Amino acid sequence: MSEHESSYRLKGGIPDVPQESFWDRIWTPFWMIPAVSVVAALLFGTALPELESRLGGDPLLFAFRGGTSASREVLGVIASATISVTGLVFSNTLVVLQLVNSSFSPRMLNGFLQSRIVQGTLAIFLATFTFSLTVTRYVWDDGDDGQGFVPRLSVTVAFMMALGCLAFFLVFIRHIMSSMKVANAVTEIGQETLRLGQRMYDTKSDVPALATGPTWSPSPGDRREHVLTSVTGAIVWFNYRRLLDWAQEHGVVITIDRSVGDFLVAGQSVLRVWCDDEAELGDLDMLADAVGIRMERTMTQDVAFGLRQLVDIADRALSPGTNDPTTAVQAVHEIHRVLRYLVTCSEPSPYIADGEGAVRVVHRPQKIAQLIAEPIREIHNYAEGSAQVPEVLHSMVEDLREVSIDAYVPTLDRCRDLLARESGSTE
Repeated sequence: MSEHESSYRLKGGIPDVPQESFWDRIWTPFWMIPAVSVVAALLFGTALPELESRLGGDPLLFAFRGGTSASREVLGVIASATISVTGLVFSNTLVVLQLVNSSFSPRMLNGFLQSRIVQGTLAIFLATFTFSLTVTRYVWDDGDDGQGFVPRLSVTVAFMMALGCLAFFLVFIRHIMSSMKVANAVTEIGQETLRLGQRMYDTKSDVPALATGPTWSPSPGDRREHVLTSVTGAIVWFNYRRLLDWAQEHGVVITIDRSVGDFLVAGQSVLRVWCDDEAELGDLDMLADAVGIRMERTMTQDVAFGLRQLVDIADRALSPGTNDPTTAVQAVHEIHRVLRYLVTCSEPSPYIADGEGAVRVVHRPQKIAQLIAEPIREIHNYAEGSAQVPEVLHSMVEDLREVSIDAYVPTLDRCRDLLARESGSTE
């Protein structure tokens, strides 16, 4: 971004937000890394023995020295052991998923499934199994004369991969035990939400951005074209740079009709293009590619989703079937940490201007005032009869009010009045 463009940051410049790249979409599915590891092991298990047979001679000083029967036995033991432990790893994963779904929040499942430790553990076990079976095909002998071929380097590699499996298994067990602790899960969500909030709301000022920058509103009779979505799901990201470049190139204004986290049904309008009657717009369907829609919300640009997970944990902990107010208090503490940063930030401007200061994109950022009020109201609704949670909520609101900029004081005052009415106290 040029120096001139950066001067429009408070005025609605391009938000410095994470973007989901092509490679992110490829590596996100749970099965992708294990699948790639199996293919790589199959190719490596074919190429390495072929290379050994052509080169001949002793490969390495510490390479496997056994004969054909010993090499088959070693490879067979490695293959059977790794596939057995793979079943154990998968079973433990299912147990943790069930625990997360029933005790924490169903919306936390994606975070665990996308863990590189879980994916990497399955990947190395499946790769070792595939490599060992593939190398076994190249072990042969001629029977009585004792002649044969043993890919010594390949067997040694299989042994080293088995040791790697052991290391990954220990790390996996530690990860499983850590994931089953509610304090760790809540803290991890809180940290991720705070990091995202610091990127999405990085302007600290008591001067509203909307009052200091360019604005835009359509004129009567302006031509508008709707961009419809072809899929159903939740909005997880916008590519603001692509929208801005396209709007600047065509001399138009794009308005985004939805916010990150909103649910769309196929055929609904997600963008509108405002232009002159003579403007040549071409194919508008390409603009739909600037909007990421998935079946479930993610933490790519959605700060409210992080808070939603924490609120879900608190709500479930306060339910009669669980009755765990201490967990609810832990969730409130993480919400407090996130909100304590947000209350020091100005509401972002909905107007995104180009380098010349002309508004090209009008979007709908998540309102900080709503991010403050909704968690407090919802947890307060479920905290009736609890001795701990209302007091923690009250302390949180008082602390937020002390550090908040003036724009959010009325919202915090309403939250404080709500808590005071419920407890029967007066300020």
